[in-house]
Amino acid sequence: MVLAPLACPEPMPHVSQDLDPPLVAVLNGPNLNLLGTRQPEIYGAATLDDVEALCAETAEPLGLAIDFRQTNGEGELITWVQECRGRAAGIVINPAGYSHTSIALMDALRATDLPIIEVHISNIHRREEFRHLSYVSKVATGVIAGLGIQGYALALAAMAELLAQEGEP
Repeated sequence: MVLAPLACPEPMPHVSQDLDPPLVAVLNGPNLNLLGTRQPEIYGAATLDDVEALCAETAEPLGLAIDFRQTNGEGELITWVQECRGRAAGIVINPAGYSHTSIALMDALRATDLPIIEVHISNIHRREEFRHLSYVSKVATGVIAGLGIQGYALALAAMAELLAQEGEP
């Protein structure tokens, strides 16, 4: 099931129609390629393709471009984060299991000096104790958890607002 993107009838006023839209990296960690089949009672029936479609549909009316990626490899995810420096305006990240284990990912995110919104499909605070700690949360501008894949749409809307505030005098 694909949820409708958040309504935004016209481009955000802070986005110039003459320039390329700000790029937001939407990065996904391990096992998210299994969405729709892995524990649907926790993560729902939507697939990663559904999430990507929702992000694309949400980003366009917000005046954002997205670079949507998924990897099962910690090193590759860290490399993608590092590549955001000087390339992206912000990062939306679902670090999945690396949330709770990767200090290296936390350090890479901190080094970007970009706005970061952490997304979790499930509410990690209502799950096993080890999932309650997120190293990514320590460097994230904001965290959205427990709202299903709609959390991605909310994260993009919040990112558009953060970028608009950065552009204000």
